[in-house]
Amino acid sequence: MWSFSGAAMELESVLLLANSSTLIVCMILKFPQIVTVIAAKNAWGLSVRSLLLELIGFLVFLTYQTYYEYPLATYLEYPILIAQDAILLMCVLFYNGNIGTALPYAVLFIIGWRLLTIHRLIIDLAMNLSTYISALSKYAQLQTLWKARNSDQVSALTWSFAIYTTGTRVFTTLMTTQDTAVIIRYVVLCLLNVWVLTTIIYYRKTGKKEE
Repeated sequence: MWSFSGAAMELESVLLLANSSTLIVCMILKFPQIVTVIAAKNAWGLSVRSLLLELIGFLVFLTYQTYYEYPLATYLEYPILIAQDAILLMCVLFYNGNIGTALPYAVLFIIGWRLLTIHRLIIDLAMNLSTYISALSKYAQLQTLWKARNSDQVSALTWSFAIYTTGTRVFTTLMTTQDTAVIIRYVVLCLLNVWVLTTIIYYRKTGKKEE
C-alpha cells in the first residue's frame, strides 16, 4: 500500500540523485570545450563576452546562495564551474592573442565580488540582474555563432551538459528552497542552452552539406 513516508523517501532519493548527478556533470562540464580549443589551437566561434558575462552570473549566484545560507547541495557545483570557466577564458584569450587582459579582468571580478556583500539590497538586486546577465551571455554566444556561421570549435557536449544541469536545478530548487528568482533563472538559462545547442547542430549540418 502506498504511504506518505514511502513517497517522501522516494522523493528524497530522487532529489539526492538529481543533486549528485548535477555535481558530477558540472565537474566535467567545460572540459569538452577546453579540450576542443586546445586541440584546435584556436577559439574561433567562441565569445569572450559570453564567458565574461557567464562568470559574472556564476559569481553573483554563488554569493547569493552563500549569503542566505541555502543548502550546500543546491549550489556546490558553482565553485567548480567558476574555476572551469576561468581556465576556458584563459585559453580563449591566449589563442586570441589577448592574454594580457586576464589580470585586469581578475582584479575587477574580485572587487565586484567584495562589493556584493556590503548590503542585502545589493545582493538581492544583483541576483535579479544575474538572470539577465547570464541570459545575455548565452545571447552573446549565439551572436558569435551567427556571425561565424561555423560551430566546429564550439563543443556540443558542453552545451548538452549545461541543458541537463539547468534542468535538474529547476527540479531541485522546486523541491528545496522554492526561491522564485532562482527557478526563473534556471528555466530561462535552460531554454537558452537549448537554443545554443540547436544552433551548434544546425551549423554542423550546414557545414557538412557545403563540403
